[in-house]
Amino acid sequence: MLEKWHPMTVPRGGGGVVSTHRKRRTLVAPDINLSLDHSEGSMLSDDFLDTPDDLDINVDDIDTPDDNDSLEFITNGNELEWEDDTPVAIAKAGPADGVEEDCADGTGGNGRLWRTVIIGEQEHRIDMQVIRPYLRVITHGGYYGEGLNAIIVFSACYLPDSSCADYHYIMENLFLYVVSSLEMLVAEDYLIIYMNGATPRGKMPGIGWLKKCYQMIDRRLRKNLKSLVIAHPTWFIRTVLAISRPFISVKFMNKIQYVHSLDELAEIVPMEHVQVPECVMQFEEERIKARRER
Repeated sequence: MLEKWHPMTVPRGGGGVVSTHRKRRTLVAPDINLSLDHSEGSMLSDDFLDTPDDLDINVDDIDTPDDNDSLEFITNGNELEWEDDTPVAIAKAGPADGVEEDCADGTGGNGRLWRTVIIGEQEHRIDMQVIRPYLRVITHGGYYGEGLNAIIVFSACYLPDSSCADYHYIMENLFLYVVSSLEMLVAEDYLIIYMNGATPRGKMPGIGWLKKCYQMIDRRLRKNLKSLVIAHPTWFIRTVLAISRPFISVKFMNKIQYVHSLDELAEIVPMEHVQVPECVMQFEEERIKARRER
C-alpha cells in the first residue's frame, strides 16, 4: 500500500493563506491471486495469460510520486544493502551492539576484537571478544605416528551453558572459530579426541550445531580425519550420534571410537601434549574411586 501526501492551505483572517499539515491519501492495492495452479483466476490460468488485442496503456495518465512525495515502508528489522543491483541482507549485530566500524588493529568501534577467516572460499568475521572465555574448547595435542599427524582435543566441558545470555550468538561465533582452527592446525592426517567426561547436559552441543560443523568442514579435513575418539561416552552422546546418522556419511561413522578411561586413551595416542581439563581428571578419579568401593 502506497501513501501520497498533498499540501493543504486554509485562509487566514488577514486574507493571506497559511499552510497546514499535508493530507495523506491512501492507495489500496487490489487483491491478487498468486496461486501457481491452473485454476480459474490463477496466474497460470488461460484467462490470465491471454492478452486482449485492444490493450492500450497511456503512461502519461499514470499517477506517479513526485520529488515531494514520500513512501513509507514497514520492515521486519532486516535492512538491505545493494550490491550489483542485488539486495543483500545486512549481518545481525552482536548482542547489545550498534553499528560500528572496524579499526586498523582489528577492533570494532566499541572495543570488540574481530578475526576475519576464510572457510570454504567464503569470508567470515568472528567476534573474538564474546568467545574469549571458551577458547580452550579446542587445543592442539601434539602429533602421533610418523609425520605431522595432528592430535586435536575438543573439550566439551569448556562450551557455554545453554542458559547463558546470547547463547546462540556465542555458539555461532564459536562454531566459526572451531572450524577455522581445524584448518590452521591440520597439515596432514589427524585425529580428534572428544573429551566428554564431566560435561553437564546444558553444555552439550545440539544436533544442529554438530550438523553445521560437519557440513562446513572442508572435504580435505573429512578425508584426512583418521579417527574421532570419544572419551567417557554417555548415553546422551551416543543418542546424539545415532540421531545424526542421516546427515553423516557411513565412512565418518566408522571412524568413531569410544574409550571409557584416560588409560584406554593413552593406548591409542601419546598423552604428553594432550591437555586434559582438570574437571575431566577429577571425573576420572571419582569413577576409579567408585569402582574400588563396590
